[in-house]
Amino acid sequence: MQATELTRWTIHGERVVDDTRRARLSIAEVELPDGVRFEQYVIRAPRSAMVAVLDDRERLLLMRRHRFVFDRWVWELPGGYVDDEQPAQCAVREVEEETGWRPQAVEPLLSFQPWVGTADAENLLYLARQAEHIGAPVDVNEAEQVAWIPLDEAYELVSRGEIVGAGTVIAVLELVARKARGEL
Repeated sequence: MQATELTRWTIHGERVVDDTRRARLSIAEVELPDGVRFEQYVIRAPRSAMVAVLDDRERLLLMRRHRFVFDRWVWELPGGYVDDEQPAQCAVREVEEETGWRPQAVEPLLSFQPWVGTADAENLLYLARQAEHIGAPVDVNEAEQVAWIPLDEAYELVSRGEIVGAGTVIAVLELVARKARGEL
């Protein structure tokens, strides 16, 4: 089926409100196909990379941490913003710094945009099936607790609202689906 682009939105301009190393906030003047015009906040963030590290017992390496924006303690995958490096290298570096574990044989799992109506913030998700413990986490500001959580239990943490970050939720659901299909 060929796209006709009848529903393409048109951007007539975009003015920057704030521009930092970690995000650019702007206001776009948008026109809908029916002629309605409005202003929309737009957030543009650098790519981020994270790793779902599974061990041979199908346990997932997770960090429990506080997220000040909504003032909650949650479980998350390790990861961070891609700087001047390859995304897979960033993902491995972040796991090491935040957990003290070095993932082995990192492979792409999937990519996603967590907030497509307002933000351009590509997230790259990787999978590692083993990791080597290299010592205590270097970044003491990231995790209150680092733990290997059985995949089925991680799924329950999603259901209970203890895993809420888009990347971790998506990773858990994808891994549970692959397990059900016998692909893990």
